[in-house]
Amino acid sequence: MLIAAAQLNLTVGDFAGNVAAIVGAARAAAEQGARVIVTPELAIAGYPPEDLLLRGAFYAATEQALEQLLEQTADLDLFVVCGAPLERSGGRFNGAVVAHRGSIIAEYHKQQLPNYEVFDERRYFESGSKPLVFAVDGVAFGVLVCEDLWYPGPPEQARGAGARALLVLNASPFHLDKQHRRIGVAHENATAIGLPVMAVNLVGGQDELVFDGLSFALDARGQLVAQARSFAPDLLLVEVNAGGQQARFATTRIEPVPGLEEQTYAALVLGVRDYVDKNGFPGAIIGLSGGIDSALTMAIAVDALGAPRVRAVMMPSPYTAEISWLDARDMALRLGVRYDELPIGACMTAFDATLAEEFRGLTADTTEENIQARIRGTLLMALSNKHGSIVLTTGNKSEFAVGYCTLYGDMAGGFAVIKDIAKTMVYRLSRWRNRDGEVIPERIITRAPSAELRPDQTDQDSLPPYEVLDAIMQMYMERNCSVAEILASGLPADAVERVVRLIRLNEYKRRQAPVGIRVTHRAFGRDWRYPITSKFRDPRGIA
Repeated sequence: MLIAAAQLNLTVGDFAGNVAAIVGAARAAAEQGARVIVTPELAIAGYPPEDLLLRGAFYAATEQALEQLLEQTADLDLFVVCGAPLERSGGRFNGAVVAHRGSIIAEYHKQQLPNYEVFDERRYFESGSKPLVFAVDGVAFGVLVCEDLWYPGPPEQARGAGARALLVLNASPFHLDKQHRRIGVAHENATAIGLPVMAVNLVGGQDELVFDGLSFALDARGQLVAQARSFAPDLLLVEVNAGGQQARFATTRIEPVPGLEEQTYAALVLGVRDYVDKNGFPGAIIGLSGGIDSALTMAIAVDALGAPRVRAVMMPSPYTAEISWLDARDMALRLGVRYDELPIGACMTAFDATLAEEFRGLTADTTEENIQARIRGTLLMALSNKHGSIVLTTGNKSEFAVGYCTLYGDMAGGFAVIKDIAKTMVYRLSRWRNRDGEVIPERIITRAPSAELRPDQTDQDSLPPYEVLDAIMQMYMERNCSVAEILASGLPADAVERVVRLIRLNEYKRRQAPVGIRVTHRAFGRDWRYPITSKFRDPRGIA
């Protein structure tokens, strides 16, 4: 017998589109002889619906979509296990239905509701308590939903109810190297008790989240026997043989897990493509500075959307170095995007004249630097308003952490592509993108980074070296280390004090930043919920 994992790219609230995708996968699976097909978590509604789950109309739309699914698969001798939000007897559940020949024959309610990192399921759902086991051609399948597999209880409960294999519906968001953790958990909680597992995962971008696919199957010994593609829809089929008290999965195809830079870059490309396309933007606009952040952002945008849909705008000031002009033009030419130059010198003069009386007798400082950034932000947003394309901002995680960015300036835009990418990773990704030919000019990668808002400025005038900054940020923000622990690692005390202080002071900026793609296990946004107004200081250290 063949069973299939339908790794689909779905959209929240697009019930008609999601049903069409599920039906298409079901028909393709049936044509290849499959008897069971499993979809991702909440597949029919898209994931995560967030506060749409508080609206009764959303559940009513789900029921209508389920009826359409039943009608459109009634002619198939196929068991369809479909994820759906379910409203039952006054309760709301993260559920799965088993459909066959136009009828729902069984239903499951997720038991373990995650409430950490980006998950907030207890806000919306009640926990289920009962197992679901159904039999096809002599094989008893237990159904679980995502987090249920991360605890021993639900798999053991399914086995106690007679399951000889597990089918797991997932919407497991990507972060760096997560697949190894998923497989490890499946081994720990399922195959360790003798149950083979097929786990299907969602693929695609949804706001700040990216889902990487990599649906997989493990045999009862915990060996990987099948794995779908990463960052792309796929239909993964596995042969199941009934054998006494144990179902056996046969080895099929195993797609590779990409290396660290490749998976990161693929996540960014998919995140941009789906955010732009699913929200109906005709294209993207990028403020190209001749620096590495905007260069990497433009490369990602072109790979996601194609050169005809990407526009680069260079906005030089009197402080812009000639090599920045040359490198920006060079890269735009290499990628084949539309390139325009809008000098901001006249705008700067107009602002200076307007503010002359207010600033009389005061020394020029970051105020004038920020005005330059805000002029550029205004121009980009004007082009966006006029032409409809979305502005992709170019700030990285290191800058967001310490506030080395300007509100309503370089932070102005609709989608922050590298918002969760540390500066050191920006360099790694740029070199990875150049692996088969120089797309990002070498001089952009090797020259000292600069905002070019005053003469001879470099980032390191205001910040510690990025290797030091990123190490502190990752320990304090991503790993939640105390200041004492960071100091014990050997990082310089003055840099630790400075970076931690800046992270704390700049929360107000981050709250106003555009949504951006999450690639680490802790990104600024839903992962990081710190108060703007707070007098707390760590009594164990300097923060």
